[in-house]
Amino acid sequence: MNSPQEMDHEGVLRVKLEVLRQKHRDLDEAIDALQEKGALQQLTIQRLKKEKLRLKDQISRIEDELTPDIIA
Repeated sequence: MNSPQEMDHEGVLRVKLEVLRQKHRDLDEAIDALQEKGALQQLTIQRLKKEKLRLKDQISRIEDELTPDIIA
């Protein structure tokens, strides 16, 4: 039997999902702040946008795993 400290697979995925969502929001804020500074930051902005897309893909995969396939 699982103790209260142990999480099942779904619980672990939900925690990971929330962490990824927070990182995604943080990247959004960082990108916005850099865009306000001007064109000198374009390489950094591109790198952050790629990271943001990678996080979005991870979020989508976890959401798909957590959402059961329902055939209607």
